[in-house]
Amino acid sequence: MDYIRPAVNRGRANFGWLDSRHTFSFGHYYDPKHMGLSALRVINDDQVRGGAGFDTHGHRDMEIISYVLEGALEHKDSTGNQFTIPAGDVQLMSAGSGIMHSEFNASKTDPVHFLQIWIQPNVRGTEPGYQQARIEQKGPLTPLVTPDGRDGTLSMHQDASLSRLILEANEQLTLEVGERSGYLHIISGQAKVQAQTFAAGDGIGITKSRQISLQAGTDGLHALWFDLPTVS
Repeated sequence: MDYIRPAVNRGRANFGWLDSRHTFSFGHYYDPKHMGLSALRVINDDQVRGGAGFDTHGHRDMEIISYVLEGALEHKDSTGNQFTIPAGDVQLMSAGSGIMHSEFNASKTDPVHFLQIWIQPNVRGTEPGYQQARIEQKGPLTPLVTPDGRDGTLSMHQDASLSRLILEANEQLTLEVGERSGYLHIISGQAKVQAQTFAAGDGIGITKSRQISLQAGTDGLHALWFDLPTVS
């Protein structure tokens, strides 16, 4: 393990309607020691109360992924897309040359809980794009977003992949990094790595090691695994 990001040390923004934890520097939270890893720039753990959301605002040159854990999001953007993103779906908005969008809780009463992820693209000024899918789990590690959209995944403008990791109680798995970098973000359950136990919101970065071996806790493990370009 080359980089450990405990959940309790994340930045926090609470505006009443939004309660957000920031793995990396974002908005009013700035920490030069936590600016992202490789092309991975943002992991925000957001909970939005019923009837609230993010008013129309702009982005450019960023691959923005929403992974809904509970509830549903309403998305609307300047290219004419208007969709509901339920729990279990993954959405990718490629901001490219520029896009305006809004995101609101689809429910007037119940909260929505989702992860917002930003990945820096390897090409700028592309045509904005929108993708959304429900991808069934196929084994412990299932790709959700890849550079080429293979096997029904969403495709992004970066030599990186995002996969969903699901392990049963006490199940073990080794993730190969090779000459690249990796980041594990735990959503629920626990993971034991090199005699250390990690839980929801914790993150582990791999920049020098060649693999990471982990064991799920007694409640299993739900996590996201990022395969990333090498950190220079």
